[in-house]
Amino acid sequence: MRHIKSFNSDERGSTLVEYSIAALVFVTSMFAVMEFGRALWVHNALSDATRRGARYAVLNSPANIAQVKNVVVYGDPAGGSKSIVPNLSTNDVTVTYSAMAVNTGSATVSINSYQFQFVIPIVGTTINMPKYTTSLTGESAGFIPVNK
Repeated sequence: MRHIKSFNSDERGSTLVEYSIAALVFVTSMFAVMEFGRALWVHNALSDATRRGARYAVLNSPANIAQVKNVVVYGDPAGGSKSIVPNLSTNDVTVTYSAMAVNTGSATVSINSYQFQFVIPIVGTTINMPKYTTSLTGESAGFIPVNK
């Protein structure tokens, strides 16, 4: 009787090669999904930071520019030691006022040159995020001006 082999000698190791290819595709896809998720989170956090800073600027007009920058970067006018978004500093934030008074003028807060850094072990590169800008008009938060 002849013995039937489960694998031909020509096919030895093919399962390992197929597994390696499938594992490489899967792991690469997982890293891509994680990095895209991180980039989207950073995009939303930067957009929200400019909104928060502009809101603080118009409600506390005229606010100290350093305090507005601290609100954008640290989430607190007094500052902090850890920024909300990694590698964001007050040097990346620009604050401009235009004729701030009660219910007039505006405040503009922008983040100019943020560099997003990938965590992928092989690539390890950065990309420039777009400029984030928020402008709000001055408003009264309960202050009643005195008529003359």
